[in-house]
Amino acid sequence: MAVENLYLILGGARSGKSRHAEALVEAAPPPWRYIATAEALDGEMQRRIDEHRKRRGKGWQTVEAPLELAAALDDAPADAPLLVDCLTLWLSNLMLNERTLEPAVEALMDALERRRGLTVLVSNEVGLGIVPENRLARDFRDAAGALHRRVAARAQHVHFMVAGIATIVKGTP
Repeated sequence: MAVENLYLILGGARSGKSRHAEALVEAAPPPWRYIATAEALDGEMQRRIDEHRKRRGKGWQTVEAPLELAAALDDAPADAPLLVDCLTLWLSNLMLNERTLEPAVEALMDALERRRGLTVLVSNEVGLGIVPENRLARDFRDAAGALHRRVAARAQHVHFMVAGIATIVKGTP
């Protein structure tokens, strides 16, 4: 059964996922909540984070949740417009911190079921390229694909981004 007001925005790197997701959330009345899963482990990532923050501007409340995504969703007002950017960074954080994935994914799915307001999830589609040469990368690709299938099955809307253009895979714009 689809979760009302749940969007999954997929696409490749720099495909316009975040901008599209932000526009969807900004169509709802503020305040908007942004749940960030990225960690600034180097200067390049810090610059990317700074760019995203600057672009968002006023009206956004940012919550850092590199590992505890379900808890961050539960802590947000259930009817507040919310954006999670991004699921694949969260997944890689879990794997690199040697967390067991299934309980974390199950907790995420449960938290999404409890949401009433607009919820937009951004994630990188990683399954369109060649098979990775190392086990960790293959495990990550497989885990991301499984996560995307679970979220897409529950989402009312799924959009796939190509060159800044949203293709509607499921639901309506």
